[in-house]
Amino acid sequence: MILLDGNATSQQIRNEIAEKVTAIKNSGKRAPHLVAVIVGNNGASLTYVNAKVKACEEVGFQSTLLHLEETLSQEELLAHVSGLNADPGVDGYIVQLPLPAHIDEKKVLLAVDPEKDVDGFHPESVGRMALDLEGFLPATPAGIIELLRRYKVPTEGKHAVVIGRSHIVGLPMTILLQKNAYPGNCTVTITHSKTKNLEEICRTADILIAALGRPEFVTSSMVKDGAVVIDVGITRVEDSSKKKGFRIAGDVLFDDVAPKCSFITPVPGGVGPMTIVALMTNTLLAFERKH
Repeated sequence: MILLDGNATSQQIRNEIAEKVTAIKNSGKRAPHLVAVIVGNNGASLTYVNAKVKACEEVGFQSTLLHLEETLSQEELLAHVSGLNADPGVDGYIVQLPLPAHIDEKKVLLAVDPEKDVDGFHPESVGRMALDLEGFLPATPAGIIELLRRYKVPTEGKHAVVIGRSHIVGLPMTILLQKNAYPGNCTVTITHSKTKNLEEICRTADILIAALGRPEFVTSSMVKDGAVVIDVGITRVEDSSKKKGFRIAGDVLFDDVAPKCSFITPVPGGVGPMTIVALMTNTLLAFERKH
């Protein structure tokens, strides 16, 4: 079993990005600039956004955290989005999800300038991905693909099963895994909460992507010997034995599943760091397009 180490791999990519940023600055240009917009005080979102800002600083990017009150109206948020679209000093920005219930996420995401959509959520970004055109890939699927590439995980002709059909992970993964490229050329099955015989289908997977947000849902009975298992889940589970009162769990019961795998990602330290570095890669791409 080989551990797909997202921490080590993301650090390698950050070093590569930092070298490029140094070259940009040495040429007399400003550094790429990423803005993170967060509305409210969701603990997990704040932790994630702060990690993104820290990663920006590490590679030499400019970074701005726009922390807005949860009572902000939809019109006020759209005004901020419009301002970011118009600001030539901003190369890319993200609007951290989830948003408060009174705000229509779709309207906000549609208002983002596709040229600054480094999260890869805008319909134009999704369309470019589907048509295999250059564009911004959603950060988590892009990070997973890069992890497979760096570890030279075989994908051609493999059966990939994706658990979860979200627009952020599940659906984009199906598109990227079946592309006529490496990593890719998989035969892909997408499963979800209404899928019958889920356990049986998962056991046919050469590559299993768990992205459903249910802690420790995937057990060894769902995984065949030699499978590649990618765990996208990250959930805070109450645990009185921990100082913080909780532990971080993935969608895979790691200790149970790992012995059967050829490759597996840990949680934490697997997909999460790769998501952040994919966002850095998109921001650099946005800057390069402008300059």
